[in-house]
Amino acid sequence: MQLSQYKSVSNLTLEIKATLEMNFRRETVVGEVSNFTAHGSGHWYFTLKDSGAALSCTMWSNNNRKAGFVPKNGMQIIVTGSISVYPPRGNYQLDVQEMKNVGVGDLQVAFEFLKEKLGKEGLFDSERKRKISSFPAKIGVVTSPTGAAWQDIIAVAKRRFPMVELVLAPARVQGEGAGESIAAAIAELNRFDDIEVMIVGRGGGSLEDLWAFNEEVTARAIVASNIPVISAVGHEVDFTISDFVADLRAATPTAAMELVTQDQNEISNYLVDSITDLNSLIDDNIKSKRELVNRFVNSPVVSTPVSIIRLNSQKLDLAVTQLENNMSGYLKDLKNRISSAFLHLKANDHKRILKKGFVFITQDEKIVRMSKELNTLKPFNLNFFDDKILIKGSNE
Repeated sequence: MQLSQYKSVSNLTLEIKATLEMNFRRETVVGEVSNFTAHGSGHWYFTLKDSGAALSCTMWSNNNRKAGFVPKNGMQIIVTGSISVYPPRGNYQLDVQEMKNVGVGDLQVAFEFLKEKLGKEGLFDSERKRKISSFPAKIGVVTSPTGAAWQDIIAVAKRRFPMVELVLAPARVQGEGAGESIAAAIAELNRFDDIEVMIVGRGGGSLEDLWAFNEEVTARAIVASNIPVISAVGHEVDFTISDFVADLRAATPTAAMELVTQDQNEISNYLVDSITDLNSLIDDNIKSKRELVNRFVNSPVVSTPVSIIRLNSQKLDLAVTQLENNMSGYLKDLKNRISSAFLHLKANDHKRILKKGFVFITQDEKIVRMSKELNTLKPFNLNFFDDKILIKGSNE
């Protein structure tokens, strides 16, 4: 086969570039600003969008200095420029030469309207916010099972406190119907009676990507939840409606998990420090009692007669001995309970169990606990200590 008879990707892209740039030399477009970035080089990069489409835009520094304002996400603007193509990526964009400010975009207007509406209902009031458990044993999560947010949450749990149980209610977090999907997942987790806190969120994105967390259906579902909710949408600066109505806002899903899980290393250090402090307290107490006994025995008031002194001294020595024995027993019991807690933590470490030759099965990223949960028609994984093996389903 002679490949020379076919067009290369580069040649086709150059033909498209020439056609577009020749036919779209000066276009004036109105739209809403999204994903605006002012690069350190002085150039501006942003997306111009409406309800049906999005257009990548670039405004070089020599042109944006003439704009008279810096656009913001959600702002409605009119731009004039020419279409160009960036061959390495095969993307087309509008090179903007002129820009005019029209006002606030449709999404921003919708955001402010709903914010005002729910605020008047008192849904943002601090009085209705519930306290988040600082040491939950079971945490519900509403997010996409394929997104980075879910993987980040799992990673934090393994690092900080592996014994915590996570329950995922999968949901669409972007696009049409995402708000309804999130609301349904919140309702599903509320059917559990032992989930202590719920994390609702996703990774970062543009205003459009995050819009599901600005929808009324999502906000109402968070308010109606019997389980305290942490809103964890991956954006550091801007707030969503979900942030306002939730019991607590976290900047990212990772930050949310760090708020509700205890660091196992910190727990261990706390226990060790507590034992040291208790030992010191017991020693100081015994020393103080000894000094009190010695002062009493050597006091001129009780220096005679000798028989009374000896009798009382014997009683005091017996009392000190009993005090030492009681303190020693209490310390021994406390050390035993702490040691038992450490052993319990180690015994529940799944890696130690797997080292003994055990294997657990996962299918569709979930642990299979009973035989009836395993679908042998679909592939599944055998998870060993050092690796996992994919077992193909009988249909494959």
